[in-house]
Amino acid sequence: MDFRIADTFTDSLARLTGDEQKAVKTTAFDLQLNPAHPSMSLHRIEQSKDKHFWSVRAGSDIRIVLHKTHASLLLCYVDHHDKAYDWAARRKLETHPIPARARRNW
Repeated sequence: MDFRIADTFTDSLARLTGDEQKAVKTTAFDLQLNPAHPSMSLHRIEQSKDKHFWSVRAGSDIRIVLHKTHASLLLCYVDHHDKAYDWAARRKLETHPIPARARRNW
């Protein structure tokens, strides 16, 4: 399984406190090692337009929003519970209509 980190994740991580960042980084590392571990507390975000958005707990009120498919796991965003869920509810991840190899020639 591919494990990826989006710029939106690193940007949102930088806005958290030092202790919150530490908890998120620990959770992200554990998630990379074993995303199926029961302690990950993965929940699908039902309000999202994208059925592949999931949430994982990284503290009492901190949630990591990830885009999960059978082939990949993309860390998308992190914030306090309500803000993270609101972020996911407003977004949908789509594949660029032009293949990546063709975009390199632009």
